[in-house]
Amino acid sequence: MESESPTETKKGKSKTPKKAKESILKQKSPAEFFAENKNIAGFDNPGKCLYTTVRELVENALDSAEAISELPVIEITIEEIVKSKFNSMIGLVDRERVDEALYDDYETAKAREKRLAKEARAQEIQAKNAALGKKVKEHAVSKSSKGRGEASFYRVTCRDNGRGMPHDDIPNMFGRVLSGTKYGLKQTRGKFGLGAKMALIWSKMSTGLPIEISSSMRGQNYLSFCRLDIDIHRNIPHIHLHEKRDNKDKWHGAEIQVVIEGNWTTYRSKILHYMRQMAVITPYAQFLFKFVSDAPDKNVTIKFARRTDVMPPVPVETKHHPSSVDILLIKRLIAETSKQNLMQFLQHEFVNIGKPLAERLIGEMGPEFSPKMAVKSLTDQQIVRIHQLFRQAKFDDPSGDCLSPAGEYNLRLGIIKELHPDMVATYSGSAQVFEGHPFIVEAGVSVGGKDVKQGLNIFRFANRIPLLFEQGGDVVTRTALKRISWNNYKINQTQDKIGVFVSIVSTKIPFKGTGKEYIGDDISEIASAVKSAIQQCCIQLKSKIVKKMQAREQQERKRNLSKYIPDASNAVYNVLQEMAKSHASKKKRYEEGDADILQKVSDHLITKETLYEKLTQHVEKVDYEMALEYATQTGVREEPREDIYLQSLDGKGNFFDFHSPIFVFRLFL
Repeated sequence: MESESPTETKKGKSKTPKKAKESILKQKSPAEFFAENKNIAGFDNPGKCLYTTVRELVENALDSAEAISELPVIEITIEEIVKSKFNSMIGLVDRERVDEALYDDYETAKAREKRLAKEARAQEIQAKNAALGKKVKEHAVSKSSKGRGEASFYRVTCRDNGRGMPHDDIPNMFGRVLSGTKYGLKQTRGKFGLGAKMALIWSKMSTGLPIEISSSMRGQNYLSFCRLDIDIHRNIPHIHLHEKRDNKDKWHGAEIQVVIEGNWTTYRSKILHYMRQMAVITPYAQFLFKFVSDAPDKNVTIKFARRTDVMPPVPVETKHHPSSVDILLIKRLIAETSKQNLMQFLQHEFVNIGKPLAERLIGEMGPEFSPKMAVKSLTDQQIVRIHQLFRQAKFDDPSGDCLSPAGEYNLRLGIIKELHPDMVATYSGSAQVFEGHPFIVEAGVSVGGKDVKQGLNIFRFANRIPLLFEQGGDVVTRTALKRISWNNYKINQTQDKIGVFVSIVSTKIPFKGTGKEYIGDDISEIASAVKSAIQQCCIQLKSKIVKKMQAREQQERKRNLSKYIPDASNAVYNVLQEMAKSHASKKKRYEEGDADILQKVSDHLITKETLYEKLTQHVEKVDYEMALEYATQTGVREEPREDIYLQSLDGKGNFFDFHSPIFVFRLFL
């Protein structure tokens, strides 16, 4: 008799193995990806979300005004919304707590008694220290009165006088991630098509409320109004209301309003610091910042006034440099080009490839290439050959004509307007290149000023955007701290109030990390240009500081000499009186010249006052001669006087601006 298998003894039949579960492919929309990874766009926590929202809206507003060469007027308002008001906005009825112990801020009677006793002891110690004249430290609150889960909400509104948006494009411009107008190769403040869209995503995640947009373009007699949110999973706008309204004031620009969760308390200083730095780098813009709260003592209103009406040129889109492209980009350019043959393609789609160079390149590619071959017929292997040649061949560097730096004039104005330094120097370098991308470094160094701490105060800008976070690893910080010998320029790195301003503009800013908060220290071309720009400012300051030191030494020398004039006058006069008595009594005879002086002393024609006056004149003469000799030996020349800024004419007359690195000459017609 055969033995039964274990499976047969259990159920009388063998088990069939289960089929493996089929894998199901899933796809995420770009909006869903950024909602789950919002830290990539700088939305790390509620406080940072509030800061980043303000930053994105302000920068979009500046871009919009500059695009039509309009002097920017930007109003940014943050309104605090208390919990009861927020609940009424979303139609939620407030409910009293039923189970107190359920909440994070619940405190037992014993814990409350212990906390109050601890706070009483702390207050007693503070009172004793205050009575003894000791410095009193503020006592930290042991338990926050606000629970961990109770959020703070804010309505952020940004209004500008820019070009506005076409009525039909508004939904996609705000409700579709990775769609925008900033994808060409040019210097822009933004790159990813996120900006206000991330603020909308954060609003949907934290409050569920839609964003509101009002916009009007120049010459339009209507105003576009749109209320929308975003369908995260499909990455399409969900429109609540989209209509045209009367534009009675003939206003043009955009006003964006979004309600989000945030934290003003922890990020207040960062937001205000950002606005101040933005006023430094764009002195031609006018900013009005308001924080509005139900508690009047928390309200903030700051106006950053315009200092000049001279704007930098609008950055222009440029073509790719051959050394900066990859295989995918070459394929995309081939797919999008309107040119038929290879010769035309090379000349039209890339900078610094003229007809002679294009012919040489095609000849170098091999016999299967010809100038008149159809560019669309290129095989993958042939495209790789073109890419290899582009990487190995020598091309002229691209020019910086497509870039729009702030300009020494504006940088200097911004520093003077916001910091009020004792002295300032600025420098703008010529265009340089890394990986085929042109860049320009501008720098300013100031000494002294209002609200400036002792030591180095570093201000970093990339494409005219202030960078506030992750300062330690930035190329500007490392250069200022480690590569500049400040003592060589008569600047004390620890005691003087030093402002270091560096602005880098490029068609590609090599940010480190996804947050776009700092520029790495590993690109030698940029590091060298930053160091050189700061040094050029320091050289200018050194001559001013030496001149100031010379003046101070001159005053000190004069003060020391003048201090002894009264004593010296008395001593000399007393000696002369004794000599005059001896001469009168014929005890001692003097030569004719000396006798005349002694006779004048006897006749009171020479007095103490006479000697005092003569010694003072002598000190003035010696002081002048020594200062002149010092200036001749050290080569100190007369420095130009401080700039004089004239108010522009109110009229709308025609004029031309002639730009120089350090001034702008305006010719009115």
